[in-house]
Amino acid sequence: MKAAICTSYGTPDVLKITDIPKPIPKSNQILVHIKASAVNSGDVRVRSLDVGGWLMRFVMRLVLGFAKPRNPVLGTVFSGIIEDVGEKVTLFKPGDEVYGMTGFDFGTYAEFIALPENGTIALKPSGASFESAAAILFGGSTALYFLQKAQLLDSSAAAGEEQNKNILIYGATGSVGTSAIQVAKYHKANVTAVCSASGMQLAKRLGADTLIDYQQQDFKECGQKFDIVFDAVGKTNKKACQGLLKPSGVFITVGGLDVASETKQQLETLSKMFEEGLLNDAIDKTYSIDHIVEAHGYVDSGHKKGNVVIVL
Repeated sequence: MKAAICTSYGTPDVLKITDIPKPIPKSNQILVHIKASAVNSGDVRVRSLDVGGWLMRFVMRLVLGFAKPRNPVLGTVFSGIIEDVGEKVTLFKPGDEVYGMTGFDFGTYAEFIALPENGTIALKPSGASFESAAAILFGGSTALYFLQKAQLLDSSAAAGEEQNKNILIYGATGSVGTSAIQVAKYHKANVTAVCSASGMQLAKRLGADTLIDYQQQDFKECGQKFDIVFDAVGKTNKKACQGLLKPSGVFITVGGLDVASETKQQLETLSKMFEEGLLNDAIDKTYSIDHIVEAHGYVDSGHKKGNVVIVL
């Protein structure tokens, strides 16, 4: 089967298209014919080993592989069709259209993948294309994890009660940021989006109430106080943003040591939002797997708005 493998850590050209054996599902596994994946910030960090100082890079080499990833097939999100199932599988059947995430097991830059049926996998949202399903996964699950951690929706509130929390999202037009806008609006929050001028139209379309062009204005001097400040790109810190927080305000960032967990419940929430028309896939560009080097180069450029999808 065709796959993109990572031959070493480095620039996008370390990714090579090759043929590798097609996996055979074990008794508890499903075999998915992958139709779409995506290139996210996590993918390029792993490929380039861009994870901060030398100590963190050393730790990540121990975790991922010293000279190159132990699993050379990168990619962490997928959508596709189940081709086969093991004899003990009960949750899925051949022909099911599914989507899911593989975390540090990677493996989605390939035509097929074998996964345990109890993994982070669900039927893809009704009405979603394979491209849309793959696009919403990484940013959507990450936004849900961190905003839930920041208590965007107060667990003590009555069902359906509007919280109207004020949230500032820094880096609002990346994969995580675009999803965070929509998750926050889903929970009735007032959203201030910090992005470049080129991303303002997208942020507004996704529901942001207030826009700040960080190239023209220091967002820290906006004169407002927030219940939540969410750094969706890992490029600021709590000390810098302290003046933006209400006394009980929360600062959260994707740039710390906390890695977003992936759950089936998140997939169920994303599916519900998509099917209700409340989650846009925010696809910026789509590439074939044969152009995986160009796709990673585009994400590396920092010009990406929303999501970059890979079709197989």
